[in-house]
Amino acid sequence: MNLLARAVRRGTLGVQRRLLMRRVRRLVLERWDGLSLVVLPDVLNPVVFRSGILLAEALGKLPPPAGREAGPGRALDMGTGSGIGALALARVGFGVVAVDVNPEAVRCARINTLLNTLEAAVDVREGSLFAPVGDERFDVIAFNPPFFVGTPSDLHDRAWRAEGVFERFAAELPRHLAPGGVALVLLSDHGAEEKQCEALRAAGLEVAVHARRDFLNERLTVWSARPPGAR
Repeated sequence: MNLLARAVRRGTLGVQRRLLMRRVRRLVLERWDGLSLVVLPDVLNPVVFRSGILLAEALGKLPPPAGREAGPGRALDMGTGSGIGALALARVGFGVVAVDVNPEAVRCARINTLLNTLEAAVDVREGSLFAPVGDERFDVIAFNPPFFVGTPSDLHDRAWRAEGVFERFAAELPRHLAPGGVALVLLSDHGAEEKQCEALRAAGLEVAVHARRDFLNERLTVWSARPPGAR
């Protein structure tokens, strides 16, 4: 993108943001890549806040798990929100467990599995981090975590703000990855991205860029994390 185009785009960001914010904290119906998504007021809108779309795009491009000797692939969508990531994984062919601590997000994700006739492939559970899955292991674990440290003010704010959530996720992650499994984690340079990547490395995982997009006012990166030597 040349300098003039970047300047024009920066100039329109404020107007775009004001228009998009009309769809936040309201009951809305969004559409993305053939999916219909009901978004409840207390659930993060994955279309307005582009992190959900970027992670879903990455998940939707994963190779299908069909034909594996160990049986159908299993995926975990952590912090599922509206369920967009779980739906993307289900369309690829994974059997998906979707988890969220926000009861309204659990309700929202269940509605969207029904709306898109993918309820047979997605099991939505309520709870914090890995608590709802016990000792289960997964071939793919996806997480769009809260970017900012702090105490959330309400259910909607839980998608943005938390205390120690990412560190706990990183510490528990290795024991929930199946052999050869991978975690795809969406992080923003507005948050503690470097510290979060270091938490994954401290858990003994290899971390690499899987996908990245620069939105001028924010850079979002999908990081892959896997045990050493796993591919």
